[in-house]
Order: sequence, then C-alpha cells, then structure tokens
Amino acid sequence: VVDNLVAVDEAAVLAVAVKPQDAAALLDEIGPKVPADKLVISLCAGLPTSFFDRRLPEGTPVVRVMTNTPALVERAMTAISAGAHATEAHLAVAEEMFKPLGATVRVPESQQDAVTALSGSGPAYFYLLVEAMIDAGILLGLPRQVAHELIVQTAIGSAVMLRDSGEHPVKLREAVTSPAGTTISAVRELENHGVRAAMLAA
Repeated sequence: VVDNLVAVDEAAVLAVAVKPQDAAALLDEIGPKVPADKLVISLCAGLPTSFFDRRLPEGTPVVRVMTNTPALVERAMTAISAGAHATEAHLAVAEEMFKPLGATVRVPESQQDAVTALSGSGPAYFYLLVEAMIDAGILLGLPRQVAHELIVQTAIGSAVMLRDSGEHPVKLREAVTSPAGTTISAVRELENHGVRAAMLAA
C-alpha cells in the first residue's frame, strides 16, 4: 500500500475504486497532480466521466468501468466506456486489465446506468431467486443442503447451456416445458404472480 500521491506519480494507470460519495474528496487530493497523459479508470458506480473531467487536468483520458462481484471467481461481466479524451488504445488497456476477471464488453457511456441495473446488480437478483427456490425445496420436504445443491447446480448448468448452446432462452425454456406438464403449471404460477413484470420494474 502506498500513499495516494505516490501512486499518482508511479502508476502506469490510475484505477479509482472508491465509493462514489468519496470520489470528490479523493480527486481534490490527487487531481492537480495527475499528469494529463495518464489513463484514469473509474469503477465508481453512477459517476459519469464528465465528473472526472472537471477535476482532472484538461485532456486526461478517462475510461468508465462497471464490473460485478463474480470477478471474485473470475466470472465477471465488465462493461467499458470511453470518456471524451479516451482513445482506442486506452480502451484496449482497460480490456486487458479486466479480461482476467471474466468477460468484457464495450458500450457507449450513455448505456452504463443500464449496465449497472442489469449486470452490476444482476448477481443479487439471481441470489434472491436461488434463495426462494431453496426455500421452496424445504417447503416440499427436502433438507436444506440437498435443496441448495439441487438449485445451485441447476443454476450453473442452465447458465452454461445459455452460454454455449447459442439458443434463445425461450427455446431452452420450451424444451423443459411439456404439454400439460408440471413445468408449464409452475410457469403459469410465476406469470400469475407477476415475476416477469417485477423483474422489468426492478
């Protein structure tokens, strides 16, 4: 660990990874010392690159990044956007930095708030769904550990099928859904309870 100003002086790339509410104070400290040709990568959710442009020397390249917590297991989804002064070369550096953590995608900065809502917050939605399915298993008489194992492996297998098959999720769902079967009855219950509408609203 080094002092912030030492990091500004020595680092090839500055990654700003503080809580958004702490970013202004940090930039007040380091902003005047940042060389205008040094790449700054922001991981501050919700802060546009213009926020940094106002606090850094004119022309400083800024790349905005939104990743997610599966970075901890090298399965992140990371979206990368160029600020006003960032070039193709700067985007390539950002991609090189984040590819070891999972997948990367480039998006216009105007789409970053949508990225935050989908993949940034997305793990929480899946954990909530898994939690509910485990509770359902317990309600049906399964031990918690068995229900947990069933659902977690089902989630992993389903995700791999989505990734590797190239099929639309509707086709994969239909392949599980037999006429007049238990799955379509369960899907009807999900629709009756507005699960799809709740997800859209969230």
